[in-house]
Amino acid sequence: MQRILRVSADRAMCVLAILCAVTPLTAQEVARVVLTPSSLELAVGESRALSADLRGADGQSIEGRVTWFAAGDAVTVSRDGVVTAEQPGEGRVAALYEGRPTWLTVRVAQLPADRLEARIGGPVYVGLTTPIQIDAYTTRGERLDHVDLSFSVADRAVAEIDAAGRILGNSPGQTTVTVNAGRSDTQIQVTVEPDAAEGYELEVASDTEGLRTGDVVFLRLNASGASQALQPLWTLSSSGASIEPVDGRGLFVAEEPGTYYVTAIAGPAVSRTIRVDVAARTHTAKLELVGHGVTSTHRAGDTWVFEGVDGRDYAYLGTFYHDWMKAWDVTDPTSPVLTDSIQLDARRINDVKIHPNNRLGIVTREGASSRRNGIVLLDLSNPAHPTILSEYTDGVTGGVHNVWIIGDEDLVYACHNGTSEIVILDIADPSNVSEVGRWAIDNPARSLHDVVVQDGYAYASYWDDGVVVLDAGAGTHGGTARAPTFVSSFSYPEGHTHVAWRHGKYLFVGDEIYPDDWDPNAFGPIEASGYVHVLDMSEIDNPVEVARYEVPEAGAHNLWSDDRDRLYIGYYQAGLRVLDISGELRGDLYRQGREIGALKTSSADASVPNWSMTWGAQLFKGRIYTSDLFSGLWIARLVEQELVP
Repeated sequence: MQRILRVSADRAMCVLAILCAVTPLTAQEVARVVLTPSSLELAVGESRALSADLRGADGQSIEGRVTWFAAGDAVTVSRDGVVTAEQPGEGRVAALYEGRPTWLTVRVAQLPADRLEARIGGPVYVGLTTPIQIDAYTTRGERLDHVDLSFSVADRAVAEIDAAGRILGNSPGQTTVTVNAGRSDTQIQVTVEPDAAEGYELEVASDTEGLRTGDVVFLRLNASGASQALQPLWTLSSSGASIEPVDGRGLFVAEEPGTYYVTAIAGPAVSRTIRVDVAARTHTAKLELVGHGVTSTHRAGDTWVFEGVDGRDYAYLGTFYHDWMKAWDVTDPTSPVLTDSIQLDARRINDVKIHPNNRLGIVTREGASSRRNGIVLLDLSNPAHPTILSEYTDGVTGGVHNVWIIGDEDLVYACHNGTSEIVILDIADPSNVSEVGRWAIDNPARSLHDVVVQDGYAYASYWDDGVVVLDAGAGTHGGTARAPTFVSSFSYPEGHTHVAWRHGKYLFVGDEIYPDDWDPNAFGPIEASGYVHVLDMSEIDNPVEVARYEVPEAGAHNLWSDDRDRLYIGYYQAGLRVLDISGELRGDLYRQGREIGALKTSSADASVPNWSMTWGAQLFKGRIYTSDLFSGLWIARLVEQELVP
């Protein structure tokens, strides 16, 4: 049986670094590796053998053996170089020789539609139009987002249908509509009823006075004298705004200030228009730098800020490809003081969390020389000089990337690298930690990156499987903190689901996408990408993506929010960003001007000078704390300013 190697793109570079460390060197110098074929397209389930030709500086072939490696979930590769397409998308395969990868991109074609499900958006009336809604699925049960459809109607005297799938009632009666997608089709019965409406009126369900970019307006076309549910076609007079049909309503939001005319069209002779004036969104707060604790000799990881039992304030920082945890006294946030460091057997101390009692800390370990990673528990009796209280490695030796502490239950949710399970640990006796449960999605190729627990729900970021919501004590789906149960999940084509943060009815889900050619062992600028998806969780069993926040040419990382409807984001090379998330959210939040402020966490003294890689944000005593991968601890504040008439 061939051994298959496949990991998420996030962990691809971590595994790659390990392979680089153990790949033996040869006496012959290889100038390049030539892969055959040089490009590859496969169908799902199809396999193809790859070959790697080692060439010296003179261009001649050299004897040697490569290690094959695949990143992402689109493909797998065997130890002999046989690549197999697993699912539609784009995969990457590398031939690794002497620590240097040579990459091949493999494109896996989308499967065609095998099954169609059709339903009418509402009643069909004479003289009015109604959309047909179509869901298309592959033979694997995957839902397709983009499918070429065609429509036909049996009796055009009763109804007609256009290329967009809108039915127009011509006369009372019944007919059949056929929907086709390649070799798949389905039929739906249509009944056309007389139009009993006395008139039509475009209703504005929200106040448009003082409307700003980013504000959402709800519109509805009503039929007077009849209980007709209209599903009109919505149009706009110009660009700079959008309108989205949702349950018969039109949801209008502008990205640019101006005057817009919104029209609802319910039939050839039925349309109504309204004027909407939109002003630019303005903000009265300003983001200012307070203090900076430079760490330039190595890369920083996550940070956590707390008040110690001695009454002073502290920020603990993990390290990235380093074996120290740093303790900073930030009682004076303008002048942080490094008080101590704890050295651990680790190549990465990614996460730091503090128990709400402020007496116990937890740091995660990855890449220990002993290969027994897990978590390390810290005694914070003297928070300026924390000491190691205990370690827990049983069942999590493969490394822990992130943790979350449920303080009132004395539990830790640990994201285990080895199995991509949430490992639930009882820390009531921190010197004798015990495992009390596990949870994971049913996917052998799963990749768990992070978990956050808020108000009894756990939000697990499962990379290309998206965000998974668990009942971890909310009690809505029979779950408890010790035995969480599945509630719902949401994934998207971009994948790389890295973190999730709940605020009000919305869940903010961030991507993390590093470039394919990133070298984790090299100190240099990183061109990360990815953005924040905004999910409406009004029906927690059915999350719906409604908005996005995407800073151009940068990548999102960790998130935090406050009770004033502000979202704080470590946006890697774009720095620390603060976003207005008040009211209803729809569309492109960046283009709408909802961004309140930005601060680049870059320094000439950094390990990579003048390049931000902002990690995240935590609010503490009116300050915003973050770490930067290249330059250590940063402290900022959001200063409220009054408008001057």
